[in-house]
Amino acid sequence: MEKALLANIENPRSREAAFYVEKGGYESLKKALEMEPKDIIEMVKKAGLRGRGGAGFPTGMKWMFASGDPKFPKYLVCNADEGEPGTFKDRPILERNPHLLIEGMAISGHALKAEYGYIYLRGEYPEAKDILDAAIREAEEKGYVGDNMMGSGKKFRLVVHQGAGAYICGEETALIESLEGKKGQPRIKPPFPVNVGAWGMPTIVNNVETLSNLPLLIRVGPEAYAQIGTPECPGPKLFCVSGHVKNPGVLELPMGTSLKEIIFDHCGGMKNGKKLKAVIPGGISTPVLPPDKIDCPMDFVNMPKHGSMLGSGAVIVMDESVCLVKVCYRAIKFFEHESCGKCTPCKEGVIWLRKILGRIEHGEGREGDVDLLVQVAANMSGRTFCPLGEGAASVVQNFVKHFREEFVEHISRKGCPLP
Repeated sequence: MEKALLANIENPRSREAAFYVEKGGYESLKKALEMEPKDIIEMVKKAGLRGRGGAGFPTGMKWMFASGDPKFPKYLVCNADEGEPGTFKDRPILERNPHLLIEGMAISGHALKAEYGYIYLRGEYPEAKDILDAAIREAEEKGYVGDNMMGSGKKFRLVVHQGAGAYICGEETALIESLEGKKGQPRIKPPFPVNVGAWGMPTIVNNVETLSNLPLLIRVGPEAYAQIGTPECPGPKLFCVSGHVKNPGVLELPMGTSLKEIIFDHCGGMKNGKKLKAVIPGGISTPVLPPDKIDCPMDFVNMPKHGSMLGSGAVIVMDESVCLVKVCYRAIKFFEHESCGKCTPCKEGVIWLRKILGRIEHGEGREGDVDLLVQVAANMSGRTFCPLGEGAASVVQNFVKHFREEFVEHISRKGCPLP
């Protein structure tokens, strides 16, 4: 498949507006500015673009809800708070192809009649902040964004807002709270941000990758775009692969490419001739899969049928040398650290999970601890304010489901059996 999201990023000039224009950049924005906003939204709906941040919600439908709200101003927010462990798919766009994101946001701004856009950037990406600021200045100087986009009379102002390293701010309402200068904690829904978002106004929050799909969609049209990937989840998808594979990195492939193909064809298979033991397919909060479950299409519709989720598309590959009890323990320590403390099931539940896993990992596990883990996780499921606590519970439930014997062996041996 010809690259669209990662096109030309190897070129040292890839950050420059002039180079981006040489390769056809901003032509989609020019085309979009000649269209009515409602027609762009219909194109996005027809193309079947889904949000690439993890939820997979239909983008056109989300836009339609905000567009139909009579309140103004409307805001567009790019979620660039890439904090999910194992995830680094947006970083090449932010650092090597920033004008693709800017063009995608400008198209979205026009479609939504939003005159203000914000890129909420992960605090741990300081280089990306400088690159984006420079790219936005360049785009303003050349008239691609600003008070008169490409002479159309349409206004779209864009700024970067840097986060402070809070994983919870990847959740759209916590992100909005942080953007407003408040503590990053999720809001109760409804009302949803499409109606009551930033400063009480209709707000669309889309992921970097979602917005970066728009220049391609406008250029080729909804019919051609829908031919890429699977019928339920069309378009290209970025997969970031880490762990024990020969060729880790960020891959641009059609949505629905099988997990097995990603690992053994595109990434060259397992490193050092070792056997595959487990795969986390979409970032640490998605259910782990054993080797016999990886022949599954990586999209939002099919992954749940195979016992996991696509999530962010962050594939973490682990070989036979890995202690999965330790992996589970470290994952829960992360969730404990990042819990915002707003709801008791998460705030207290992750502490209990961490304590039980800690004593199992350190050779102090007790008979019945595995069942206790499952019980605590079950008490958290469906009772947390936002998906963070739900994700923590799911991590434990699925590690125990597929690798229970390893937890039991840790307890019986008073420590890890692996060298």
